[in-house]
Amino acid sequence: MMILHSSLGPNPRLLRMFLIEKGLEEGRDFTRIHYDIIAGENRRNAAYLAKNPLGTMPMLELDDGTCLTESWPICEYVEEIHPDPNLFGATPVERAEVRKWARLFDQEVVVPMTMGFRATTGRPMFEPRMAVVSPEAGAELFAMADAKWRMFDGFLGARDNIALGRFTFADLIIFAFAHFGFTVGWKLPEGTDNLARFVATHNQRPCAAVWQQAE
Repeated sequence: MMILHSSLGPNPRLLRMFLIEKGLEEGRDFTRIHYDIIAGENRRNAAYLAKNPLGTMPMLELDDGTCLTESWPICEYVEEIHPDPNLFGATPVERAEVRKWARLFDQEVVVPMTMGFRATTGRPMFEPRMAVVSPEAGAELFAMADAKWRMFDGFLGARDNIALGRFTFADLIIFAFAHFGFTVGWKLPEGTDNLARFVATHNQRPCAAVWQQAE
């Protein structure tokens, strides 16, 4: 049985949401090991570091001992072995469309948002563990990310999904990082009513429950 090495944070919860959308169940299809990233357990656990020297979360350990890291590639692996329901698209054109939106969001929102968090609100936790930019630069990165959230609000418009007219990985990454922001005191910036509706709509999905669970 596969082992999901997981923790708090947007990327582990993104993967857990993806597994739920795929109909995969903890205890039946995989087991889950939780790490306390607030205490830095993932970067101090020798057994874990032997499998993933970077200490990042999440990691999926396969039956043959192969260890996959980085949430997006893990999701694509799961998509390939469990193709239905598809969350990356059913055709090459659909997959390109979903990946386009996911990559654009990852570059334009996720990168500045997470770097801004590490340098400001999350500085006490991250500064001892990795290089972070100055608090002033962090605030600028947060502002850059907010501007791109507004850009995505415009892209979304009156729709409930960013691509293909149905729920896909592109929606999942947007939803997960909005909720990540909410957990650290961030709010959707002004002028993003479409995204507020998007979040409220997808909060009804069973996979959204991972954001209400205490860990």
